[in-house]
Amino acid sequence: MGSEGKKSFNYYMRILHRDIGFFLIGLTVIYSLSGIVLIFRDTDLLRHEVIIEKELSPNIEESELGKLLHKRDFEVLKTEGDIVYFQDGTYNKVTGAAKYTEKEFPFFLKKINDLHRANSKNVVHWFTTIYGILLFFLAISSFWMFNAKTKAFRRGIYFASIGLVVALILFLL
Repeated sequence: MGSEGKKSFNYYMRILHRDIGFFLIGLTVIYSLSGIVLIFRDTDLLRHEVIIEKELSPNIEESELGKLLHKRDFEVLKTEGDIVYFQDGTYNKVTGAAKYTEKEFPFFLKKINDLHRANSKNVVHWFTTIYGILLFFLAISSFWMFNAKTKAFRRGIYFASIGLVVALILFLL
């Protein structure tokens, strides 16, 4: 029986890099697409109008109304009798009925954007945190793909350095 040589650290890093990379392909595609869509979140790109009707308490102060409706930059345009008018909607002070329109992404885009923007209160935050850690591992383990004495490794260091400089420039903009 022949004895197998001891596998090197580089060998195991390449194996992990490959397997984790294949495992993360689907989620990486989703994150990249939602990241591209989120760049245009200040536009109506790919959004459609949805009419929302909510029953709120009567006689809510105008200063609280925007918070309850979860609307940024909320501003009352005018009040006529019992009806408060705000951008894209109304609120009836007597009945508490609020009716307004919002622009929303289609279901699939909304779900992947929610995944992309998950915070620590969301149950998927563990998954997204692990995803971030695994991406970090993929970035670092790239340095073990080639022997440090090869031209390919030096080329990798060159491109990693350029990438770091570009990232720092973008960060400072």
